[in-house]
Formats: sequence, C-alpha cells, structure tokens
Amino acid sequence: MDRVWQARETTTKVDLKKQLDCYRARHGEFRVVEVPPLRYLAVDGRGDPNTGQDYADALAALYPVAYRLKFASKRELGRDYVVMPLEGLWWADDPEAFTSRRDKSRWSWTLMIVVPDWTTRDGVDAAVAEVAAGGRSAALAGLELRSLDEGTCVQTLHLGPYDDEADVLHRMHHRFIPEHGLRPTGRHHEVYLSDPRRVAPEKLRTILRQPVATA
Repeated sequence: MDRVWQARETTTKVDLKKQLDCYRARHGEFRVVEVPPLRYLAVDGRGDPNTGQDYADALAALYPVAYRLKFASKRELGRDYVVMPLEGLWWADDPEAFTSRRDKSRWSWTLMIVVPDWTTRDGVDAAVAEVAAGGRSAALAGLELRSLDEGTCVQTLHLGPYDDEADVLHRMHHRFIPEHGLRPTGRHHEVYLSDPRRVAPEKLRTILRQPVATA
C-alpha cells in the first residue's frame, strides 16, 4: 500500500495549457494554429453574460464539477492535472450583434473547460451527482462531456476589457482571414486566461480564436 501511495504522490502534474501550442498567443499578432481534438465539460446558454442568471448558473456548475473530476483522478487513478481556464463559444443569428454592435441580449454561448483525454462520461456523471447533492447550480442538468475538433484556427491575444474586443475581431475577420485566403467555419472561441474577479479590466488576457478553412 505504501508503494502505491508513494507512486501516486510523485506522479507529475499534467498542465495541458503549457503542453498545447494552441494556448499560446501574443498581443497584436494573428497566428494560424492547429487545435487538436479536445474534450470539454460544456454548458449551453443564451443572453447577456453580465446580467443573465443562465450564465451565473453555468459557472456555478462547471467549476465545482471540474475540480471534483481533478480530485477523483488524483485519488483513484494517481493522475493529477491543472484545471484548465474557462472558455466560451459565442455566436448570434446576426453576426454583427456580436462583432460590432455587441448586443449581448442576442448572444448564444457555450461555456467550457477542457478535461484530460482519460476523462469518462461515468466520471463526469459521478462528479455531477456529488455537486448536485450539495444543492448547487440549476445548470448541472445540462452539463455534458463533449468533444470539439476545431482544426485550423486564427487566434490572437486580447489585452483589456471584453467590450474592447470589437476592433480586434474586425481586423481578424475583415483583414487577416480574407487576406490569407481563408474563411471562417466555426464559432468564435474565447479562452479566459485571467479571472475577472481578481484582475483589473485593463489587465485581462483573453485568447480570441476563430476556426477557418481555405476560401
């Protein structure tokens, strides 16, 4: 028993954010990257993320489940890892409502957290059940384990408030992408490298990503 315990305690902690090139981006630079197929905890919703209860409920579901999965992996498998940052897919029936007018009431979204490839649906179900037993978020019923294969993407690092993204998105969609013989194919993707509860708006770091294909 002691040998098993020691082996588990010395297991290297996996940090996918450091291992995957698609989690590297520079401010002021658009870059074409290849995003491998990844597995996510995911919750869908609609409406303004600043005022909508659905968004708050989604956050209250994702984080507790993500950490229970991490603890279970370390405890039961001896495989520890760093919980990945929050991510979001964003879209609207009218694209301008997202890219230029920023009409948040019309936005649809999927909030996500990447999990290691050894994560199973049974493991997610068990973590959801644990969180639900504590009377947590109403969004737990809609939380799913999903795979996403974005492939070729254009991305950059945005520094500053989320509401200042419009100009960067305009340059990405109307300059860089067409000038490089590409066209958008999937939903706008954001990776939140900063916690807005702890970081001043002007210091927020967000990867802005757009799946693309040859035009």
